Amino acid sequence: MSRRATTDKAPQAKPGWPQFAFGVHVLTASGTALCLLALIAAINEQWSLMFVWLGLALIIDGVDGSFARLLHVSELLPRWSGDTLDLVVDFLNYVFVPAYAIVASGLLPRSATIPAGITILLTSALYFADRRMKTKDNYFRGFPALWNFVAFYLFLLRPSPWLNVIVIAVLSILTFVPYPFIHPLRVLRFRALNIVMLALWAILAVIAVIHDLAPGPLVTAGLSALAVWFVASGLLRRPT
Repeated sequence: MSRRATTDKAPQAKPGWPQFAFGVHVLTASGTALCLLALIAAINEQWSLMFVWLGLALIIDGVDGSFARLLHVSELLPRWSGDTLDLVVDFLNYVFVPAYAIVASGLLPRSATIPAGITILLTSALYFADRRMKTKDNYFRGFPALWNFVAFYLFLLRPSPWLNVIVIAVLSILTFVPYPFIHPLRVLRFRALNIVMLALWAILAVIAVIHDLAPGPLVTAGLSALAVWFVASGLLRRPT
């Protein structure tokens, strides 16, 4: 990728506390370290531990934006792009590590593992590059490459290998279909309810991980019902 000419004038940073603002970038970048730990756990087939590290990375992803807005990071440090940094971390967390886990775990037929992994990576990379991935009312346009959640449910439910292939194929196609998927924290419609649902999902997911992804029928049924809600709630979107 070419660099800009040295004669380009960089935007001037506003006065403030840039050292604290840069700490937000460090916080965001720490998600890459957690993804590495998750990958190491996956290589060692420690699947529950892998989801612990991915979950911690999700928490950072959920809070770093608030810190960035509070500390006016983009104004204080215009040299660094928080959006680009966030995309790098998100691709590792949401796509790359889960893709490896799905391929290496034996969840798929042997003949389909590499094609499925490549499909996940290619479709997700294209989705991440889509400037229209979000609607004006903060819905995702198409399946938003949440392969960490897909991997979680594949490990939790353990469907038949060829059914897993079908799920991956359908979701890969849905990446390019303009079906609205909600962002639970940013979509205003049913926002309070979605936050409650998300908190309940997090509690049940922690229980599932503690029980090595075999939490019993009640927790499994609750997690499955919540997944249906988050997917189907796009149908309740008001026309814009």
